[in-house]
Amino acid sequence: MAEAEIGIIGGTGLYQNSALASPREVKVTTPFGAPSDAYIVGTLCGRKVAFLARHGRGHLLSPTEINFRANIFGFKMLGVTGIISASAVGSLREDVHPMDVVLVDQFFDRTRLRPQTFFGDGLVAHVSLADPTCAVLRDRLAQACASAGASIHLGGTYLCIEGPQFSTRAESEVYRKMGATVIGMTNMPEARLAREAEICYATLALVTDYDCWHLSEEAVTVEALLGCLRGNAETARRVIAQTVETMPSERGCPCGRALESAIITERSAIPASTLERLRPIVGRHLG
Repeated sequence: MAEAEIGIIGGTGLYQNSALASPREVKVTTPFGAPSDAYIVGTLCGRKVAFLARHGRGHLLSPTEINFRANIFGFKMLGVTGIISASAVGSLREDVHPMDVVLVDQFFDRTRLRPQTFFGDGLVAHVSLADPTCAVLRDRLAQACASAGASIHLGGTYLCIEGPQFSTRAESEVYRKMGATVIGMTNMPEARLAREAEICYATLALVTDYDCWHLSEEAVTVEALLGCLRGNAETARRVIAQTVETMPSERGCPCGRALESAIITERSAIPASTLERLRPIVGRHLG
């Protein structure tokens, strides 16, 4: 039986003082190493959930140091079929203000130092990322945001940079001209890996600042960012709780079928060790 059906990724403030019932720590060992922290497993609004502090409790990991493969693989091992990713972002648009929420539907990946896939070592798969977030999960988040009175933007592009430094002004202006909506450091390759694992994934992007392009505003600082995060935490908790409560038990979206036509390696040619390592992800397709 699955330990959890819904995963939540974010900061520790999202589960502290929340309605999570009977919380307990579950440590998972994956073929890709250790996740960022133990998963906090419990019940929220009658549904089994697993929470993971993306940077580890106490914020010990920089964006590049996060073991994204272990994090997503661990959720898969727990039985999770949908992930809500709560993420702090900077705004690249005048009409997207600090304290707003953006339900992004696209990503532009500028990271360069992070493993991007579970596959390789004799097993090749090419999943589709044309629509990298789950439309059903985004819709439930949108309804919950409206109920919570949040100022929301439906759709938008999340530009993911390597970090840990914030952008230069020149970079920020280029990203704006590219048409990106928000900028952050953590949702790639998180979204890519969730798709490979056939897990529904959606981002609750919590705007904290205007990056550094907005000359009438101060350039982003950690102090200002943390202040906005604290202000957004209660809204995020309410939105996540309602989303968890209203998520359908059965999936009709294509996320759960992402690997059906993606694996191109002949079954007989796949090394046994690779198949065994990836069995939680590919087992139902390759036996």
